Amino acid sequence: MSAPHPTAPRPAARHLTASTDDRIVYDLTGVERQYDSLRAELPGADIRFALKACPVDEVLRCLAARGAGFDAASPAEIAQALRTGVPVDRVHYGNTVKSDHDIAAAHRLGVRTFATDSAEDVTAIARYAPGARVFCRLATSGEGALWGLNRKFGCAPGDAVRVLATARAAALTPAGLSVHVGSQQMTGEAWQQAFDTLAGTLTELAAHGIVPDHVNLGGGLPALGYRDRRGNALEPPLDKILTVLREGVERLRGLTPAPLDVVLEPGRHLVADHGVVHAHVSRLTRRRQPDGTCAHWLYLSCGKYNGLYEMDQVTHRFVFPGRSETEDHVPAIVAGPTCDSDDAYGGGRHPVRVPRALASGDPVRILSAGAYATSYMTQGFNGIHPLPAVCTRGTAGLTDPRRTALT
Repeated sequence: MSAPHPTAPRPAARHLTASTDDRIVYDLTGVERQYDSLRAELPGADIRFALKACPVDEVLRCLAARGAGFDAASPAEIAQALRTGVPVDRVHYGNTVKSDHDIAAAHRLGVRTFATDSAEDVTAIARYAPGARVFCRLATSGEGALWGLNRKFGCAPGDAVRVLATARAAALTPAGLSVHVGSQQMTGEAWQQAFDTLAGTLTELAAHGIVPDHVNLGGGLPALGYRDRRGNALEPPLDKILTVLREGVERLRGLTPAPLDVVLEPGRHLVADHGVVHAHVSRLTRRRQPDGTCAHWLYLSCGKYNGLYEMDQVTHRFVFPGRSETEDHVPAIVAGPTCDSDDAYGGGRHPVRVPRALASGDPVRILSAGAYATSYMTQGFNGIHPLPAVCTRGTAGLTDPRRTALT
């Protein structure tokens, strides 16, 4: 799916208050500040934005200008990353699932570093990207994350040693190890377990004469503005997680005889809290449910298939412009506009508090909606078009997840 084409940055108020069209608005200033904050917390780390989290050209150019590289998962993503002007050696092919054609295409584009987790993939890389660097992804449990990512990718430590030994025998460079603790990881313990696995594998590799030059800690750093399926604020221990990362990196560097670089692949952590969906109310209804109880349903113009794909695990904070907290509210199940029963928050089981007087056409702002909104949209399920993306500056206050109210 091609990426949305944002317009040039322009004043936020015009897009968030004057427009009647649905859209997702990205605050580039907020994205920059988030990137700078992560750099300050983890000095020396090579930050490569997970492009799939927000394939919006203006956001990518903004991050590239700040110094970010890119984690790409396909030749098309590699090409999009390179259009930002980032040097090709700051882009790696981070997907362990690659066809022969895709490996060759990435190699033609100049990429020389590839993720892997199997000997079969290594053999293909050696053939279609001769002389490349490879890093092997280790499996993690995914525990503590909203999306565990714990079956499709990664191998056991012993297999990783064999994979990198196979790479060396095939004249590839066994350059590194990687982990991914799961998307929106909510615990520091998951990172500690990942460092234990990395430490053991580095030690075993050294016994085989293989000394990687980097570890890739993947994604997983959480966004701060989400709510769970019941509407309760998620409160990831970000300070603890960052402390675990710093201490873990020092531990790994103490195990290797050569300098060890560190790569991070943040995605949602950089963009989620700096994207606001501007949508509208389709209808607020009240009807009897199969169990005999009555429930309110709030149908919005944006849902699972046009911007809020992750509503199976998270909900977002809503702002209804012009409405007051003092007016009458009702608990309502929130759902999108499509004729599909999956298009509802939390499977349609957990109501949220909304103004009783909402009417069709009333505006709603959906906060912390910047991650995966543009990449997961369909091309028009039920004829409902994907949201256009608009990039602005000066909306940092509007997209700050620590704010408790917005008017």
